[in-house]
Amino acid sequence: MQTTTARNAVLATFAVSGFAFASRAARIPTIREQLDLTPGELGRTLLVGALGSVLALPFAGRVITAVGAARTVMTGVVTVAPGPVGLGTAVDVPGDVAVTAAAIFVVAVGISLWDVSMNHEGAAVEQRLGRTVMPVFHAFFSGGTVPGALVAAGLVRLDVPVIAHLSAAGVAALVVGLWVPRRFLARDLETGEEGSVAERPGSAWLEPRTPVIGLVVLVAALTEGTANDWIALAVTEGHHQPEEVGVLAFATFLAAMTAGRLLGVRLLDRHGRVPVLRVLFVPAIVGSLLVVPGNTATAFVGVVLWGIGASPGSPTGMSAAADDPARAAARLSVVSTIGYFAFIVGPPLLGMIGDHTGVLRSLLVVGLLALPALLAVPAVRERAPAPR
Repeated sequence: MQTTTARNAVLATFAVSGFAFASRAARIPTIREQLDLTPGELGRTLLVGALGSVLALPFAGRVITAVGAARTVMTGVVTVAPGPVGLGTAVDVPGDVAVTAAAIFVVAVGISLWDVSMNHEGAAVEQRLGRTVMPVFHAFFSGGTVPGALVAAGLVRLDVPVIAHLSAAGVAALVVGLWVPRRFLARDLETGEEGSVAERPGSAWLEPRTPVIGLVVLVAALTEGTANDWIALAVTEGHHQPEEVGVLAFATFLAAMTAGRLLGVRLLDRHGRVPVLRVLFVPAIVGSLLVVPGNTATAFVGVVLWGIGASPGSPTGMSAAADDPARAAARLSVVSTIGYFAFIVGPPLLGMIGDHTGVLRSLLVVGLLALPALLAVPAVRERAPAPR
């Protein structure tokens, strides 16, 4: 019963995280327009958030070990919630790029703690259930992003200010995010509690397998994160569509991600991690390429393929990192840190390319960067957990 309750709490935590994330990401075109940023300047502004994530992520595993996943999620939520208010204020009131970047930095720090701890709890629940459920948790994140993006599209259509929209999203995240984690597993049932990082010497950074899993998650995060940050803007500018159509393309990508993760659970249990990832990386590459040429309809087809293909990468990598419960917190922290490096490379890289070729053409780089992940996929192969 406690495991089922914890599973439902993890599902809700992922969903509210997705809603909060989409609320911010969907307003990127508005933020860029109001601050009058070039693609390169927007990329550098988003880079500040990526730096905040990378600074916070290495400490997430230690925080989880010290206070547990539930309290770490709550700490992340308390940090995240004021961020959207500050971001909306920075954009709508002074219109200052530096203040906007500072608000993004604060949000990123909170999201990092929130992200690693909810994945840690998800891995604990998955191992107690004895079957693959991590993609379902990530599907609920994607599922939470869909209403977040659709609400954003409607508010953009109604010309609602960024500050009003993001403030409401921050309050909703605070209320739900502080209540739901109370239903997580008890500390003595969480994976990794019996053998904490401090009790088991050796750094997860030096293990041969863990950084390679991180590479798979990095490419998956780059493939997914590029779409999150740039699809709406690419459709708006590259295909000359109204802003709400760009946000609708973003919502379509998120819906495809959700469907791919829900369907991927059966595929992973039946065929294993390695074959599934190898097959699905292909439509991710093809879809990202289809967004660029042709008309808007072709772009939407590409968005669907892109979302389905990118859907299993991150959750599968997280499950692989947590195969050994005693090292789950440390390894998840390493894998998440490597994965979030995509958010350092992605925004400025596409921004610089977008300055010269346009945002739409810059998306071509995603297909090229996804190819190396095919070589690293065997690292996520299933392994029996170490005996406790």
